[in-house]
Amino acid sequence: MKFTLSWLKDHLDTDASVDEIADALTDLGLEVEEIVNPAAKLAPFTLAKVLHAEKHPDADKLRVCNVLTDEGEKTIVCGAPNAREGITVVLCKPGDYVPGIDVTLGVGKIRGVESHGMMASERELELSDEHNGIIELPSGEVGQKFIDWLAENRPEAVDPMIHIKITPNRPDALGVRGVARDLAARGLGRLKPLEIEPVPGGFDCPIKVSIDAGLKEKGCPLFAGRLIRGVTNGPSPAWLQSRLMAIGLRPISALVDITNFFTYDLNRPLHVFDAAKVKGDLRIVPAQGGEELLALDGKTYALRAGQMVIVDDQGPESLAGIMGGELSGCTEETVDVFVESAYWDPITIAATGRALKINSDARYRFERGVDPEFTLPGLELATQMVLDLCGGEASNVVMDGAVPDTTRAYKLDPARVISLVGMDIPEATQRETLAALGFTLDGDMVTPPSWRPDVLGEADLVEEVARIASLTKLVGRPMARETSGVPGPVLTPMQVRERMARRTAASLGYNECVTYSFIDAKSATLFGGGAEATRIENPISSEMTHLRPDLLPGLLQAAARNQARGFADMALFEVGPAFHGGEPGDQHLQLAGLLVGASAPRDPWGSRRPVDLYDAKADAEAVLAAIGAPAKTQINRKLAGWWHPGRAGVMALGPKALCAFGEVHPKVLREMGVKGPAVAYTIWLENVPFPKAKTPTRPALATSDLHAVERDFAFVVDAGTESLVAVNAAMGADKALIEAVTVFDQFTGPKAEEQMGAGKKSIALAVRLQPSGKSLTDAEIEAVSAKIVEKVTKATGGSLRS
Repeated sequence: MKFTLSWLKDHLDTDASVDEIADALTDLGLEVEEIVNPAAKLAPFTLAKVLHAEKHPDADKLRVCNVLTDEGEKTIVCGAPNAREGITVVLCKPGDYVPGIDVTLGVGKIRGVESHGMMASERELELSDEHNGIIELPSGEVGQKFIDWLAENRPEAVDPMIHIKITPNRPDALGVRGVARDLAARGLGRLKPLEIEPVPGGFDCPIKVSIDAGLKEKGCPLFAGRLIRGVTNGPSPAWLQSRLMAIGLRPISALVDITNFFTYDLNRPLHVFDAAKVKGDLRIVPAQGGEELLALDGKTYALRAGQMVIVDDQGPESLAGIMGGELSGCTEETVDVFVESAYWDPITIAATGRALKINSDARYRFERGVDPEFTLPGLELATQMVLDLCGGEASNVVMDGAVPDTTRAYKLDPARVISLVGMDIPEATQRETLAALGFTLDGDMVTPPSWRPDVLGEADLVEEVARIASLTKLVGRPMARETSGVPGPVLTPMQVRERMARRTAASLGYNECVTYSFIDAKSATLFGGGAEATRIENPISSEMTHLRPDLLPGLLQAAARNQARGFADMALFEVGPAFHGGEPGDQHLQLAGLLVGASAPRDPWGSRRPVDLYDAKADAEAVLAAIGAPAKTQINRKLAGWWHPGRAGVMALGPKALCAFGEVHPKVLREMGVKGPAVAYTIWLENVPFPKAKTPTRPALATSDLHAVERDFAFVVDAGTESLVAVNAAMGADKALIEAVTVFDQFTGPKAEEQMGAGKKSIALAVRLQPSGKSLTDAEIEAVSAKIVEKVTKATGGSLRS
């Protein structure tokens, strides 16, 4: 959005400087991109007077001029046809930079005659496109600064131009008046009243307008216009041309320049039709598809079915709300003109503009939302300007549809400014701010103006108040603290557990991974997923079609990528949700760890070995202990299919599984492209029971000053009996007294069968008894030992080895 300082002052009564205005605009959210001050590039030039001019001796079209300057008389060779004695000119001296020709002058010889500078034309100084002769000034003193003369006689020529960046939620700032309204609310001046006097129609408009019934609801709620006959479409006045050129627009004709002026001045795009070229009435209809329109940009567009167009009896005349057609465009021969003003649905305009790849000032504004209630007032103002600049007589207004109702109201809660923004602004100031921005206040209810479609709730009212007050005044303050006692916890127990699990895994040497919650169907199937309920309807890629049933697929894929790059030994973990269904509650929180390769780097002491299931088990137990899981858990073999059936286990509390650990199935490793060995563990964080006592402190450390007692037992069992069965049976002999049971030896093979019988083996268990109240007597130890023997023999079908 571009405008000049004098243009802004048409709407804002202010004495603020350009720098003050620029600072305020940026602070208000209308960020200043650029300020172009023409006075800066015109500063070196001065006025001079031609004392004598004669024909160049060696060139018919050149004249040798004797010019009086502030440095005395100078000889300048000039080719302008109007270079003559007695005129006051603009002098560019040697060393001056001339912007229009991008040249820094020097003293030079032209056909043998030395020239000390040049006399400039308007195009050479970028004042206009005029270059048929040098500038002739009606007044001025020799040596006077040219910018001073312009400030007195043509102030628009040295008018600073301000370029601001408009965010999509501020369509009201796409007009100079909207910018002025913000500055006035900030206190940089007073917003001038906008006088709108209806123009009486002198006759009935011969061109009628109508909107297709299907487009009134969603497309074009209001279409209006009027005929002005007997106009003279010549060049627009200098002030209008200067303003358009200052913002980068090329003046075309008075009628076209007027529509461009209202687009930028009041954010009201208009369109003018040459009435003589319109056949019949104008109708807004959806395109059938296949029609073609030669637009004002000289390009022909093939219309798609459903796109809004303005048609007459001979076909499409304008692409509604975006760009007019060349065939009905106004020219210098235009005598009767039809001025159109309409309100277009932003979404419809945006869709059509993007489909046809047309960018125009009208589309830019309509797709962001112009003021619907200004549709008819804008037509009245434009009509008056046409009459003032081009003459003619206006007809009555013809229209179809009605102004859409945008009325809405929200409650103003002055206290929310403190809670949402942190600024203490008095209620009276808040109300004054909203009123200055055009809001209507009725008690504690506030109605936004029709030009603010972005205000859609109470929080938006707070934002407007804070924006005008300036967020630079926001002072950092510490959060309010409780006056006494221990502050309540901020994190939930599960968040605390998740954080502790993450920290523990990291402290064990694992690198944390963050992978997508989506995986490919093949990987999902390998880990028990891949069902239709977890399929993504619109996946971002073919490798992310399903919700992950477990965290291990992502970790294995990460391991495969690292192995492909030469990293063989890895310890990876991830904390995140896994999904067992497609409904909102069908997810659970996991921590998964993966060990691949060797346990240590190569060294001369032989400490390097492949990772095994006991590495995974130890790390899983460390994480479980950190999050408060009971030390005594049962281990079973109720494993999922992606675990090695003989080298994995599940830690559980009764029927509730806490953790699965062990080797990943070789088939899964092959499918995932991972070179083993690879061991892993998955912890279901939500299955670990929370402590019954909810206190912010840790429980007291339970220790015993009594000596522990260890007893060893060896059992003869069938060769196919798992050691786990014996361990669980021994642990169940006395859960209060027995602290740990471990397997420390296993005697198998032919020699074992020679001693103990065919199909037999020996399992040796170490049982640790930890008394708590008193030391154990021999009788008590023997009683527990007998119970251990009884439990193990019953569970395994074996016997105590003699």
